[in-house]
Amino acid sequence: QVQLMETGGGSVQPGGSLRLSCVLSGDTINQFSVAWYRQALGAQREGIAGLYGGGETTWYTDSVKGRFTISKDDAKNMFYLQMNSLKPEDTATYYCAADPRRYILPVYTYKYFGQGTPVNVSS
Repeated sequence: QVQLMETGGGSVQPGGSLRLSCVLSGDTINQFSVAWYRQALGAQREGIAGLYGGGETTWYTDSVKGRFTISKDDAKNMFYLQMNSLKPEDTATYYCAADPRRYILPVYTYKYFGQGTPVNVSS
């Protein structure tokens, strides 16, 4: 059974950086498209970054382009979200996700999700 667990959330000042990590267990990560979603208080969960097509293609929602980077390490069965130039509007619970479909954008709901890790950006 596939399980995902995020780490790396926390509090940071505007302009700061955080790196979120996600470990996938129960299968091999190179069999999956992987993504990050977030859900702000009172809002719907949204996909913000994806890595799919065998790890060759990345996708970002407009609000994080140029600031966030998704990557993965097949040897460790892990993937990451490097978040730079953080803004208060990035405050949310962040979820890692995986899906066995090879070409699936995170504008759609992935099959597996982690439990979430909170990120708070404030001064």
